Amino acid sequence: MRTISLVRYQSRINSEQTEAAQRGYGMNDELIPLTPNEGVERFLAHRKSGVAKSTYRNNRTTLEHFLAWCAERNIDNLNDLTGRDIADYVAWRRQKVKPITLQKSLSTIRVALGYWADLDAVPTGLRERVHAPEIVDGAESRDSKVSADRAEEIIRYLDRYQYASREHAILSIFWETGMRLGALRGLDVGDLRYGEEAIQVQHRPESDTPLKNGRKGERWVWLGPVVIQTLEDYIHANRVDITDDYGREPLFTSKQGRLSMTGIRNATYRCTHPCMIHECPHDRDPETCEALGKENSPSKCPSAKSPHSWRRGAITDHLIRSVSPEIVSERMNVSLDILYKHYDARKQDEKMAVRREHLVDK
Repeated sequence: MRTISLVRYQSRINSEQTEAAQRGYGMNDELIPLTPNEGVERFLAHRKSGVAKSTYRNNRTTLEHFLAWCAERNIDNLNDLTGRDIADYVAWRRQKVKPITLQKSLSTIRVALGYWADLDAVPTGLRERVHAPEIVDGAESRDSKVSADRAEEIIRYLDRYQYASREHAILSIFWETGMRLGALRGLDVGDLRYGEEAIQVQHRPESDTPLKNGRKGERWVWLGPVVIQTLEDYIHANRVDITDDYGREPLFTSKQGRLSMTGIRNATYRCTHPCMIHECPHDRDPETCEALGKENSPSKCPSAKSPHSWRRGAITDHLIRSVSPEIVSERMNVSLDILYKHYDARKQDEKMAVRREHLVDK
């Protein structure tokens, strides 16, 4: 009986080893030495021409942290990385960043490990050992969004007191279209289609305004009569008349040319400061508040919202107003899977209310 048990045990071990070999784990004999620094340099060079500049910058930042961890652990050869090392790296980063930030950055580590496996620097299959932290369902979408009430209050205020200002034009587009920051920055005056009350979104990487999804992100977006009029008045009254480094006429400008990503972000931060309309709910003195004033940072107000928060809010508002997910998907250039996973911040009763509208009188 013992002999049979040993045979069965050895058979199970052989089966597990075969499975591990098929998955690529533990196959270190054929690996070629590669230092972490050289591995990162090779990976970034490989990525640079194939991804948006913002993605490349994020990849580089993530891998700088990875290199710091390798130096701290005295890891000077990627061949030596194991599943346990990867788990230790995840735990190390988890102490320093929020779970949602860690989850996003680990996707870069997975891609890098896959690339290094192709270079025979790490075992094939090591990327599958990168386990991101669990995040409560919906946390990605509900952590930060601009509500319809707040967005509409801000736009009404701008319409009354700062009509056709650059901020009024920017936030009107963000709320009406849920457009990405990069897409909005890349708009030109010539992209407006007044007859159709629309704007054309175009992928122009050769002149430094790529779209996140490349040519697949190109589309016409309907703005409606109110927003198109606001933009026309902004162009005539408040737009700085200047071309960019490529001879194009940006829709949103500063004295230096096309408005920067930071300039657009700061516009959304400033306009979501509660003290713009009401009293400060954070008991801060405007004279000393770190979010106010020319030399301070608008993002440091606890209530400030980013362009991505406006995008989430706009997508959610469209869904609440019973715009079909398919139309929202095309209008905001986001797949249905990503829309439901990251952008649909409706409450359960709001979802039911939309379904009810389609079921009543059926």
